[in-house]
Amino acid sequence: MRTSPISLEDAFDFYCKGISSAGPIWDQILGYWKESQKNPNKVLFMRYEEMKDEPYLQLRRLANFLGIPFSPEEENSGLIDQIISICSFKSMTKVDVNKTGTVVDGFNNSSFLRKGVVGDWKNCLTADMASRLDQITEEKFRGSGLSL
Repeated sequence: MRTSPISLEDAFDFYCKGISSAGPIWDQILGYWKESQKNPNKVLFMRYEEMKDEPYLQLRRLANFLGIPFSPEEENSGLIDQIISICSFKSMTKVDVNKTGTVVDGFNNSSFLRKGVVGDWKNCLTADMASRLDQITEEKFRGSGLSL
């Protein structure tokens, strides 16, 4: 377990340089995006913001993709509401492994869970950090058809 956390500024700099245990995030996102365009029946590309904004639509989309669409009975019984509740950010933060577990490189799992609020990054990043991130994202995704 890591004994002292790195600063947000250092973590952000590593992130922008693509330095992490999982590698450059843009390569991962772009790889999934391209594969979802090439093989839409095998890879479903979902955005967090869309899941937060339209949870019912996105859950139906996921169920259809998996080949197990909800029946009218399931929809009427409140099953979709139950799934959305169980999978909510609030519920996920209460799971023991997310409160006490660690990942291979020693970070606490809880460090990956903040508020689950779309746009909350504005409360953490400076305007310069946001601009740098926007520039990198624009450069990495240019010509792919992907916009975030």
